[in-house]
Amino acid sequence: MKKTILLLLMIGSSVWGQKIKNTEQQRRWIDSVYNAMTLEEKIGQLFMVAAYSNKDEKHIQSLEKLVQEQHIGGLIFFQGGPVRQAKIHNRLQSLSKLPMLVGIDGEWGLSMRLDSTYKFPYNMTLGAVQDMDLIEDLGKAMAKQTKRMGMQFNFGPVVDINTNPDNPIIGVRSFGETREMVTERAIAFTRGYQNSHIFATAKHFPGHGDTSTDSHYKLPLIDFDKNRLHKTELYPYRKLIGENIASIMVAHLNVPAYEPDTNVPSSLSYNIVTKLLREEMGYEGLIFTDALNMKAAANYLKPGEVELAAFKAGNDLLLFPEDVPTAVEMIKKAYTNREISEKRLAYSVKKVLAYKFEAGLITSNFVNLDNLVQDLNAEEYDDLNLKLYKDAMTLLKNEDKLIPLKHLEKQKIGYLRLGDDDGTYFLEMLRKYADVDEVKADDLSSAGRYTVMVVGYHKVDNPWRNHNFSLEELNIIRKLNKETKVILVPFSKAYALMSLDKSNIDNISGLLQAYQNNAFAQSAAAQVIFGAIGAKGELPVTIEDKFEAGKGIKTKSVHRLGFSTPANEGMNPSVLRQIDSIAQKAVADQLTPGIQIVIARHGNVVYQKSFGNHTYNEDYPVKDTDLYDLASLTKILGSLPLLMKKYDEGKINMNSKLGDLVPELKNSDKASITFEDLLTHQSGLPAWIPFYKKTLDESGKPKHELYSYVYSQQYPIQVSENLFLKANYNQQILRDIAESKLAKKKEYKYSDLGFIALKEWIENSYHQSMDVAVENAFYSKMGTTRLTYLPLRKYDIGEIPPTEEDQYFRYTTVKGYVHDMTAAMQGGVSGHAGLFGTALDVAKMMQMYLNEGEYGGEHFFSKQTFKTFNDCVYCKNGNRRGIGFDKPQLKGNPGPTCNCTSSQSFGHTGFTGTMAWADPEQELVYVFLSNRTYPDSGKNRLSQENVRENIQTVIYNSIGSE
Repeated sequence: MKKTILLLLMIGSSVWGQKIKNTEQQRRWIDSVYNAMTLEEKIGQLFMVAAYSNKDEKHIQSLEKLVQEQHIGGLIFFQGGPVRQAKIHNRLQSLSKLPMLVGIDGEWGLSMRLDSTYKFPYNMTLGAVQDMDLIEDLGKAMAKQTKRMGMQFNFGPVVDINTNPDNPIIGVRSFGETREMVTERAIAFTRGYQNSHIFATAKHFPGHGDTSTDSHYKLPLIDFDKNRLHKTELYPYRKLIGENIASIMVAHLNVPAYEPDTNVPSSLSYNIVTKLLREEMGYEGLIFTDALNMKAAANYLKPGEVELAAFKAGNDLLLFPEDVPTAVEMIKKAYTNREISEKRLAYSVKKVLAYKFEAGLITSNFVNLDNLVQDLNAEEYDDLNLKLYKDAMTLLKNEDKLIPLKHLEKQKIGYLRLGDDDGTYFLEMLRKYADVDEVKADDLSSAGRYTVMVVGYHKVDNPWRNHNFSLEELNIIRKLNKETKVILVPFSKAYALMSLDKSNIDNISGLLQAYQNNAFAQSAAAQVIFGAIGAKGELPVTIEDKFEAGKGIKTKSVHRLGFSTPANEGMNPSVLRQIDSIAQKAVADQLTPGIQIVIARHGNVVYQKSFGNHTYNEDYPVKDTDLYDLASLTKILGSLPLLMKKYDEGKINMNSKLGDLVPELKNSDKASITFEDLLTHQSGLPAWIPFYKKTLDESGKPKHELYSYVYSQQYPIQVSENLFLKANYNQQILRDIAESKLAKKKEYKYSDLGFIALKEWIENSYHQSMDVAVENAFYSKMGTTRLTYLPLRKYDIGEIPPTEEDQYFRYTTVKGYVHDMTAAMQGGVSGHAGLFGTALDVAKMMQMYLNEGEYGGEHFFSKQTFKTFNDCVYCKNGNRRGIGFDKPQLKGNPGPTCNCTSSQSFGHTGFTGTMAWADPEQELVYVFLSNRTYPDSGKNRLSQENVRENIQTVIYNSIGSE
């Protein structure tokens, strides 16, 4: 037998579906195999036996006996694990004369049955998804996993139309309650599945959606006339038959419209399987019974009898038989007695063989165990899952267009967790957009302080659990509705909304249905609330008289930074992972104690990681929320946005003179320096003046007449923890600038002095100190809550890595106070340094620039203003600088980037080991923060070894890379 099979042509099918190709090679193979079989071997092909990889050796041996003695045609695997299943699969296939068809019931992925495997959304979550290409992609992904496990079937799609919300067995396994939404998604899934050479199986024929009984325990009644059945339940099957779906599974149902004997389940009914499905509907594909151990069938007949009845009814494969030897004997006896004809037996057996030929099972089928678990959990599935959940988010209420949240400077936001599952990640995601306080359900006394309360209703992600709100939870929501605006986000079944009373729904300001409680749904929901993405989903089922199926308020993105995966934004994650090695090596080689990195593309963060510790001497790991001294990034994140805003308002222009802007310089040779020359660093000002040195005595310590170790009105300027500078010393700094030597030749020389001087004009123009001005004009509106001057006023010192062990000026550990000496002498607020922040908040500012002045629904300045400031106006003269922004190096010159960025890219670097860079051509943002100056700022090995530039090279290498 084996020799005959091996000698035949080994080809795979290019046509998948119910119409199995009928080539000469196929006919020869099928006929040769069929004719070589004994009657028992033929009958054995009709059985697909249940196998478990979480059972003992005795169970496996019983399966071996069925393979060797009963010649079973297939296996359906249930609970266990992928490696254990693969080993059993290989063991049993090695014993089978003819490779077996193998399947599993994994409707939302293999995780429905197997541990250590991937979980995709439930069908009802997919019912909210409006992009059918995503559903097709899901079919491809599930087919890939099915194939990796050596299987030919993962029984789906479920095409039951769940018109009964009390259905105890289908529920979220259905795409929804209308025939159109179910059919559209089933077709998309089937195409993805079968185009990947895996057989799709529509179930549960003729329709299990409008039932109130679980067929695992009792026979459900489908008491509708033929007209209703054809109009609703049978509709998706007709459409899928037209799409050449490979197989259909028949349920155990009482359908009196087609089977007058109310004791005969549909799976055992000749009227339903043969007359309706085969003849009336013209189905020629493979027909499965549902599991024959289910009580709806098993209660009707004894083991053996039920399998015989199922075969007589017209089924091809008998799923989960309870007693194969008895069933084989009964079918054999019926064949001998001519109750079953040779034609009937050959029809199903040859069809099973045809499907094996189609699947390439003319040789042995073994599973490769190498990297099996890793392959089944590949990150490409995260890429798809995130897309699906983003598309599914369904906005059902949005009073006064509250969502997306805007004007964050006016909002005080709280988060309250309800339900029986975790919401930590949701809170973390909300906090990526704004300061969000966690409020406890047992203490709502402060609820009235909040302008918005986001209530996350987190239920264990289990399709069989009751997800209804408790009376206590309803009372909490009712109380909150009286105190503030409530955005309710149920991470639960949509049917849970039925337990919300009318008063709660009427008074809720925002209702965002998120369907399931996992990281993907929590990330997507937070992004919808803050407008990083729009709400696109539509409700798949009607919620009594509250919400109709198909409802979903659409919103648009307000261009806040979102969160995605590298592959979804056209970047190769394997290439991008090289960054980890570069960063880890930089820390290990002590180029810097710690690092934060954020990368965003197309307005979405695709990489956010932190490395190392705050210092070399402590085990205090860097967190994404730690604030670094940004050094000269302050120029483009603090001063420049304020200057651009005033330029946009016409309060300053490129020819404005420094003497007019800063009166202290009016009578100096700096008076005629233009705003443009100042910001392009070709004003002639010296690179730096060590202002602090004039304030030290002969021993190098702070002069007593200028400094005090305690605060007072005479010494109010805090330079470090216990050092205070004399009042009004900034006037001396301006005098020193005025008296500095101005270069005669107008050429590029990077200088801090222009930004130091412009602080005066900024504060006079805004009538506020610079830190307050930039907070009010930008940061509070953008949600950059961890971008700030003077961080110790807001944050704990443990959240701020130190920058230096200062042995030349302050004689202390510089931690939480600006490292730059001049900025420190200005009280920590300057135009050139002083900002602290996280890589994420820096990225938000850079994204605002990429958006050409827009972020979060706010227009901070015009597109033309941004383009003016980003122009390399003096490139022809060898000056690479934009106006305020740094730009890529010119050919042949050293510079700040990897020499792989576009000419339109812009950004800045900072002395403490920081870099922020954006590239409009690639819609790319890259932020690198470190404290390479700790413990000693002298030798810049981070720069010498091009760590920031090497990472940037990897980023560009990852774009478009396969």
